[in-house]
Amino acid sequence: MSEPTYTMRISLSILDHLGANLYSDVPPVLAEVVANSWDADASEVDIDIDVERGKITITDNGHGMTLDDMNGKYLTVGYRRRNDDEKQNMTQTAEYGRRVMGRKGIGKLSLFSIADTVEVQSVKGEEKNGFVMSAEKIKEQSRGEEETSYHPEPVSDDKITLDKDGTRITLTKLKRRVTRATASALKKRLARRFSIIGAEHNFTVRINEELVRITDRDYFHKLQYLWHHGEEREKYVELCKPNEPEYMKKREEPVEAEDGINYPVTGWIGTTDLPSDLKDGEENLNKIVVMVRGKLAQEDILEDITEGGVYTKYIIGEIHADFLDDDELDDIATSNRQEIIKDDPRYIALRSWVDKELRHIKNKWTKLRNKGAEKDARRIPGIDTWFNRIGPDKQKQARAMFGKIAQLPMDTEDQRKELYQYSALAFENLAHKDRLSELETLSPENLGALARIFASQLELEAAYYYKTVEQRLSTIKGLERMVEENTLEKMIQDYLADNLWLLDPAWEGASEEIYVEQRVATAFEGIKLTDEERLGRIDIRYKKVYGHHVIIELKRPEVKTNDFTLMGQVEKYRTALLEALKQEGDTSESVEIICIVGEQLREWTTPNERLRSVRSLNERNIRVILYRELIKEARLIYQEFLKKKQKAGSLCELIKNIEIESLR
Repeated sequence: MSEPTYTMRISLSILDHLGANLYSDVPPVLAEVVANSWDADASEVDIDIDVERGKITITDNGHGMTLDDMNGKYLTVGYRRRNDDEKQNMTQTAEYGRRVMGRKGIGKLSLFSIADTVEVQSVKGEEKNGFVMSAEKIKEQSRGEEETSYHPEPVSDDKITLDKDGTRITLTKLKRRVTRATASALKKRLARRFSIIGAEHNFTVRINEELVRITDRDYFHKLQYLWHHGEEREKYVELCKPNEPEYMKKREEPVEAEDGINYPVTGWIGTTDLPSDLKDGEENLNKIVVMVRGKLAQEDILEDITEGGVYTKYIIGEIHADFLDDDELDDIATSNRQEIIKDDPRYIALRSWVDKELRHIKNKWTKLRNKGAEKDARRIPGIDTWFNRIGPDKQKQARAMFGKIAQLPMDTEDQRKELYQYSALAFENLAHKDRLSELETLSPENLGALARIFASQLELEAAYYYKTVEQRLSTIKGLERMVEENTLEKMIQDYLADNLWLLDPAWEGASEEIYVEQRVATAFEGIKLTDEERLGRIDIRYKKVYGHHVIIELKRPEVKTNDFTLMGQVEKYRTALLEALKQEGDTSESVEIICIVGEQLREWTTPNERLRSVRSLNERNIRVILYRELIKEARLIYQEFLKKKQKAGSLCELIKNIEIESLR
């Protein structure tokens, strides 16, 4: 029996831990294959995703592998290229002098994370080789044995489709369904996992014949502010176009290690306008990735930083720290090569450096956001008018408030607009209570909570106030018009009973007890009045104001009466009302009677006599008001509301805008 062509020595536990369970997603698996192509001096990598057949093929034009290479390197789990003594300088590639990415020799096992069957073909010079590995067969051979030799099935030369130097890996029996969306998402995810893809690095990657470009990362155009390390400012400006960052600053702070060595870093940290800009489907871009030798080495160092604050919700970045993978020092990458061992001194030094950089960014970011907040807020209809009205001292406090709002994490620009509007209402509320100083003690987070409370409370209060002002103005304008048109009787009939605030501003909240009013009206109708009393009356109404019962007697303008006659008539009303209330179980005896008359009472011949008459009537809870005095008072109220209207105008405009925004 001939010796097997291909041999892999592996245990089931290694396959499970470093293969099937190493990754849970397609992009990091294919990233390992792309990294191997880089190390093989490939200049082109083509990834084909066959949706119909459920197959992924990765082909590169690297140096390829001989049979010895395939057995001694590819199929040797844990092969460490950088420690190979057979050749010199194995830390760099032969043709392009690239610093190699691979180190642990276990990346090829990651293929079993997404596929059950892996076929490898390779051509080097005149030599062609190929084999097929099956995860299921490896498991069958490994059961019950601590370690076993697995022999992949050879692929005959006539079935090897490569016709030039390079390697092709074909994945079938995929563990997850691939779709056209997989190809689109993969372009983006691979672009985000490498910084060495592109013609400038002589390393092009295509997915279904479409080039993977750094612009496929799809986030540079979202950057509002940018801090960068290294000499690549122009590159970042170009990547951000057409939306160039509003602010850019070069930083030149090295990483200071405990041993006194300063390690250089390159890369960038940026912030976006909205936290929602960092949400990309299932992937969260609110992180700072660490790149080593052009490949992602740490998914997110931001999560290991103790520095907090709202501004961190806007952060995105990419730091290149090649000193984390020094050939002369221990390998500090975890098995899946997506994280760094957290307690290594080099990583601790980098983490401290990032922490320091973030504190610098926080201070500048806060100033920049505060500076732009007023401009953003005053773009909103109504805010600009309100801001101009409040005066210089309050404007300073309003600017500070807008600045804090600009720091809050908002999902949309509309949410920020709405919060500006509600905060203006909250500002007015605190100003009215002389408590604006409280805004200075609020952090952006607390201000957001406060504004949201006002959003639920002030929205109702302000809308009610606005509508009340509008309704009163409309009512008084109608009153004024009727006065001008000499429709006095009709005016009194239509307005007084429904607008008791004309008689007493405190009576705005008169309750509507329709059933009781109907019973009282029936009782009034049953009162026996003299012909003079009946002919002199226009109407009579009953209202209940905060538990206080009110009878309103409307006299014809031309009727002239006296104390005695008036008191006799209204006492009949009082008696009828109390009887009707008693039938309803209300034993209250607090009844006020208001008589609207056109002529002065006969007793009112002099000011003193009028005062004496008024006192006598008041003792019986009777109030007499002249039409012309009512009209004069209404005109005064009208003028007062005009003043309030001017003061409240910008707030009313804010409320209108809030209502408009909520309908969009």
